[in-house]
Amino acid sequence: MTVTILDVAKRANVSKATVSRVLNDQGGYSEKTKRHVLKVMEELEYNPNAVARSLTNKRTQTIGIVLPDLISSLTTSFLNEIEAVAHKAGSSVIVCHTESKGTKTMKYLQLLHEKRVDGVILASTILKKEYYDYIKKTKIPMVLLSTDSKYPVSSVTADDYAAAYMATKYLIQQGHKKVGMISGNKEEWIVGNHLPRVEGFKAALLDNKLSVSEKHVVYGGFSCEDGAAGLTQLFKQVPDLTAIFTENDEIGMGVISAAYQLGIKVPEEVSVIGMDNVKFCEYLNPPLTSVSLSHSEMAKKAANLMFEIIESNKAVTNCIVPHRIVERQSVSKK
Repeated sequence: MTVTILDVAKRANVSKATVSRVLNDQGGYSEKTKRHVLKVMEELEYNPNAVARSLTNKRTQTIGIVLPDLISSLTTSFLNEIEAVAHKAGSSVIVCHTESKGTKTMKYLQLLHEKRVDGVILASTILKKEYYDYIKKTKIPMVLLSTDSKYPVSSVTADDYAAAYMATKYLIQQGHKKVGMISGNKEEWIVGNHLPRVEGFKAALLDNKLSVSEKHVVYGGFSCEDGAAGLTQLFKQVPDLTAIFTENDEIGMGVISAAYQLGIKVPEEVSVIGMDNVKFCEYLNPPLTSVSLSHSEMAKKAANLMFEIIESNKAVTNCIVPHRIVERQSVSKK
């Protein structure tokens, strides 16, 4: 038999309204009463009806996370941090996978609104006008994670241009003068921060009076396989190449693997630096030097900002987290 709020009130010898206030943390009772009511709930194994509670306090204690990818270690880092913050705030998360080109994004925004989530974190996805118009119309609190926007929406991201510039300058400081880059697909720049990374790479070379042209950049995808294919193509375009900056660590992993298969020694013959500093970097042979964009901190900030907006209608806030180079063994001096 299902235990109701009325059963709790009768056993605790308090009004139904008092039990409701305790459930929703609304005050109007003593600490002693609160402890007593909570003890009775535990004894009766009472489970509050989430739908009924949401009608009372206008909250469902859930937030949505919209992501284009569910298998990368970067995504895992995002989800772990967001879930931890949500759990501490007494909320749950609904994860929506839009796939790489974001084909399901609008559908999931509509679904999350139907579920009456308290807010949405949109990760690694450009905020298109149709998305912005929808969240503005429905008044869903939103935070952008690892992407920014021209629209007035709160965001937490990194400075991709500066991070790419730093990575390239680091290679130059090690004495490398023939530096190439393996980037993602140009068509997918519209859903991420990839163009600033290419621009940062080129700017670092130009500022240090080194030659740079389109032949110094190979465009493909964002996977290990793309890194492997990119290595061969880059050497065809720049035969005397001595160092490579890869747009993300998965591409860098593919480069190191392909170099081994081709008998190219890393870092003795070619140095490699990646970006994102995912956990697997330290387990490669050699371990991959990478630019850390503080993704765990980024996700934690985004989640905390989300709850600040929900609780106090915080004004639009845009945060940029710091980046740094994590040196390992995939880069050597020239």
